[in-house]
Amino acid sequence: MPTGSPSQLSGYAAAWTIVLVWSFWLIVSRVANDSGLTVYDLAAMRYGLASLVALPLCLYYKPWRGLRLLQIAVLSFILGPVYILIVFSGFLYAPAAHGGIFLNGVLPLISILFGIFLFRTLPSVKQVFGAGLILVSSVVLAWDTSVTLVENAWIGDLMFVVGAIFFATYVILSERWQLGPMQIIFCGTIVNAVLYLPIWFFWLPSGLADAPPGPLLLQAVYQGFVPNLIGLLFVAHASRRIGNGNTSTILAAVPGGGALLGLLILGEDLSLTSVLALVILTVGLLLSVRRRPPLLT
Repeated sequence: MPTGSPSQLSGYAAAWTIVLVWSFWLIVSRVANDSGLTVYDLAAMRYGLASLVALPLCLYYKPWRGLRLLQIAVLSFILGPVYILIVFSGFLYAPAAHGGIFLNGVLPLISILFGIFLFRTLPSVKQVFGAGLILVSSVVLAWDTSVTLVENAWIGDLMFVVGAIFFATYVILSERWQLGPMQIIFCGTIVNAVLYLPIWFFWLPSGLADAPPGPLLLQAVYQGFVPNLIGLLFVAHASRRIGNGNTSTILAAVPGGGALLGLLILGEDLSLTSVLALVILTVGLLLSVRRRPPLLT
């Protein structure tokens, strides 16, 4: 793993923290399937509960002053209900384990493709080889962790890939626009809460009233506060300090983290094939992370 200035080290620390956070998110999302909550409820928690914390902060800092209207619109859409409902709906078709695999396992490849077609940045041979290893190991993990044949699982996998494209775009914009924490919270939480919550309350199906208290509290705390108030901010910090390529590559460790936590917390088995795939994924991750020049800040 490359080393650098304290600023870069904090970027790597933030990225690896997100690996842990999102690996736990896979476990929480598996439990959500049995809670009676709809995907619309989970999205409402994501925006509504986070807004309780974000609103007074945004009123104090007024982060919209540093953003153009087009930036607010683009960032809010990328982090908005379309993105999150696609991701949550993926779990209705594909096994939950596929979420981390296809949401995060393909991020390095998407980052490389974006770099080539949008910024004319050619990756090194080592990066391409590493991204290839990550992709292959992710597909092997997806196949091997499907304990039973799930009809139309490919629909869910495709939704996860679409979600990964949304998220990769956010990571790139975080670096290109040098977004501040409050700007991200404002667009990702407040704007989307104002747009989505009335629609959810009046027109979308909900299982909130019938959900058991325990699962409801778990989902409220994790879905409501962790993704928007911790996840997005740490990802933005990492992308500014170590670049979107390195950030996306490190986040590709989430499938492995989710598999290990599934083993430790849910008692899920890891076959020899899965263990070998996790080893290959780790090798690909280490190969794909590129060294950046020292930061001046």
